[in-house]
Amino acid sequence: MTRYDQVKQLLRQKPRTWLITGVAGFIGSNLLESLLKLDQKVVGLDNFATGHQRNLDEVSSLVTSDQWSRFHFIEGDVRELEHCTSAMHWDEASIVDHVLHQAALGSVPRSIADPISTNAANVTGFLNMLVAARDAKVRSFTYAASSSTYGDHPDLPKVEDRIGRPLSPYAVTKYVNELYANVFARSYGFRTIGLRYFNVFGPRQDPNGAYAAVIPKWTSSLINGEPVYINGDGDTSRDFCFIANAVQANILAALTDSDDALNQVYNVAVGNRTSLTELLDAIQSELSLHGQIPKIDIVFREFRPGDVRHSQADISKAQRLLGYVPEYRVREGLAATMGWYQSKLTAEVLDSSPL
Repeated sequence: MTRYDQVKQLLRQKPRTWLITGVAGFIGSNLLESLLKLDQKVVGLDNFATGHQRNLDEVSSLVTSDQWSRFHFIEGDVRELEHCTSAMHWDEASIVDHVLHQAALGSVPRSIADPISTNAANVTGFLNMLVAARDAKVRSFTYAASSSTYGDHPDLPKVEDRIGRPLSPYAVTKYVNELYANVFARSYGFRTIGLRYFNVFGPRQDPNGAYAAVIPKWTSSLINGEPVYINGDGDTSRDFCFIANAVQANILAALTDSDDALNQVYNVAVGNRTSLTELLDAIQSELSLHGQIPKIDIVFREFRPGDVRHSQADISKAQRLLGYVPEYRVREGLAATMGWYQSKLTAEVLDSSPL
């Protein structure tokens, strides 16, 4: 039995109360689904800046009515301290045990275009949540960090204690999160764990908008017969990580009973690199299993400012201290994802209810 199996068994026996910020987003809604299926009580906070009601509606359709009744949603903004505090004390009969802080404005290009909004959500919002969680005396605080923190450090694979200079405002905000978490540990004895996500993908990741991630964006283009745009020459590589692996890391981090594991940051990835051309071939191959896809044009364009050429994680620290073992490699994750997109991204659905 893996450590993750043991933790899930423990949760079923002794349910907890969880607070998920950014609960209507891609990662937040997947965390919500997993926790409700484990019969946990969950309060969620979201302002719908990048999250969607449809994600919550989908989760509702995938759990039992009894499980769904354990979820309480608050529309609020982490940039407002009172909203964070209210979420901690949403029910006088319930005490929040664990915080999973996912709320943020993602995207390197978005941060370059609008650094002020990125800073407000990612730094002010993070500090507000730290203060609210500290004052509420929660049992654990797990937050979404980012592989962008490695910046211009050239070494591969990326090891947690060796970072370079940030390449974007977004990277700065995520590094500041880690600094604040460390200071709260030293100043207040408040213990946290940060998870440096590497290109997480999966169902409910939004394919639309100027800052959509590459897998949902390309999948949408392939299904709808639109051109696929590749930034650079196609040799750029990333450590793509299926959402179930990220969910596992969050739950393991929140429930760790090891003092050595606390006040640390961990890479959350698979530990392999996939080039953009390899990724496109894999997406096309998986989509073809769900039906014929239209012929499309592939357009190469300039590298984006702030992007790194290659990224790959060393996950040995998370394996050693958290018991993290990724259950899905890239192709397995794509196989689990493409059917979802195929069912959602039809022309009829897009016309009537845009994703």
